Amino acid sequence: MREKIWYKTTVSIVGLTVGVFLLAIGLTFFLEPNTIAPGGVTGFAIVFKKITNVPVYLTNLAINIPLFIIGILMLGKNFGWKTLYATTLLSFFLKIIPPQAVTPDLLLASIFGGLVSGIGLGIVFKAGGTTGGTDLIGFILNKIFPSLSVSTFMMVIDMLVVIFAGIIDKKVETSLYSIIALFVTVKVIDLILEGIGYLKAFLIITNKPEEISERIMKDLNRGATLFKGKGMYTKEERDVLLCVVNRSQFAKAKEIVSNIDKDAFIMVTEVSEVLGEGFEEIGKETGGI
Repeated sequence: MREKIWYKTTVSIVGLTVGVFLLAIGLTFFLEPNTIAPGGVTGFAIVFKKITNVPVYLTNLAINIPLFIIGILMLGKNFGWKTLYATTLLSFFLKIIPPQAVTPDLLLASIFGGLVSGIGLGIVFKAGGTTGGTDLIGFILNKIFPSLSVSTFMMVIDMLVVIFAGIIDKKVETSLYSIIALFVTVKVIDLILEGIGYLKAFLIITNKPEEISERIMKDLNRGATLFKGKGMYTKEERDVLLCVVNRSQFAKAKEIVSNIDKDAFIMVTEVSEVLGEGFEEIGKETGGI
């Protein structure tokens, strides 16, 4: 039991470290040198540096440490050591990695800055931590104004930082490129957390469930689950099969259904994750219940 706890802690620390390092790379190599501020405390710190020349890492610490303390007092120990570790480590990396523009092209900088930062933040979130900033402010404000959601506060804060960047830089383009970076970052975070969607779920309405499920289990080594449905237009009882396959088996699964029942009604959707005994075990993947 103790070994398992140590293993999980070690994996978390490695994940947080790698994620924060990538976030720092995205900021120092792409965003900060081009004054692109994709929201959050780090975005504000980039703009604040342009006004005062105060290093980003100092502003990041000066804002996040008090926020962390307030968060502990108001919300309890929800954010824990992982947030403190990630926040402090981010300032450390921002201090030792000198800002240098990989590209002067603002569009490329906003896209790749958002991409690298999003990968880093996604890994941090996957490891169960945060880097403080906008999400921490959102939780604190939500505690004071519970009628507004955390995501609403986060969106408002990010947009204010983006607008602030354009005002300080005296260029509307700065705000527009910052929005691009913010959008890319959010989408990449979602991709890291939810997966690319290598799995496909089939819902098959058919009159031949036995034949189809038998072929799926035999040819694809996947299982299937049978539901009983009712067509509300015809009022007839119908059989519905649920089956999950990986992307490489997608075409074969459609072919099996089509060859057995050309009148089958098929719905296909992407599945980001499947949990449950059997599916992820090598050689025992069932894909059904």
